[in-house]
Amino acid sequence: MAGPERITLAMTGASGAQYGLRLLDCLVREDREVHFLISKAAQLVMATETDVTLPAKPQAMQTFLSEYTGAAAGQIRVYGKEDWMAPAASGSGAPTAMVVLPCSTGTLSAIATGACNNLIERAADVALKERRQLILVPREAPFSSIHLENMLKLSNLGAVILPAAPGFYHQPQTIDDLIDFVVARILNCLEIPQDMLPRWGEHHLTSGDD
Repeated sequence: MAGPERITLAMTGASGAQYGLRLLDCLVREDREVHFLISKAAQLVMATETDVTLPAKPQAMQTFLSEYTGAAAGQIRVYGKEDWMAPAASGSGAPTAMVVLPCSTGTLSAIATGACNNLIERAADVALKERRQLILVPREAPFSSIHLENMLKLSNLGAVILPAAPGFYHQPQTIDDLIDFVVARILNCLEIPQDMLPRWGEHHLTSGDD
């Protein structure tokens, strides 16, 4: 199996809930175990941007997401914001990769300063201190100097900063195509197979090329 088998997926209160839901679906289809974290602000954004309204309690949310994605029993594990016994809270139990999608600028700032005020921030702090893969997907415009400084600091610490900025060279026809562009880039970073987006140059290859 290419890429990590266990992944922490956190959703925070920036616009772009569709990205997080699509990544969750892709990870389930690729038989990954997903430790799912979500802020209250992200739940509000999701209810505003999509037709998905998540239950408030972690166990009910876990059941809902498992049915929504067709996940196997135990494949999605949902943890509350103050569940300090969750695997993601410790370097000895955390998955080897974490994605914050979307990543609000408030969460970006908290991670950059090591705040650890909730499980999302602590899980990201663990990923950094253990030198594990951390992918942050901010969706904001324009970025202030504060945002850019925080991104630079986190990049220097080893995090991948992957803004939710879809490309157009694949000639998207729908909003789903634009969502898939960003999600495919995340899967590429995780080294998880995906067939949503050809790698650059693949669609130009012909049998006559050297």
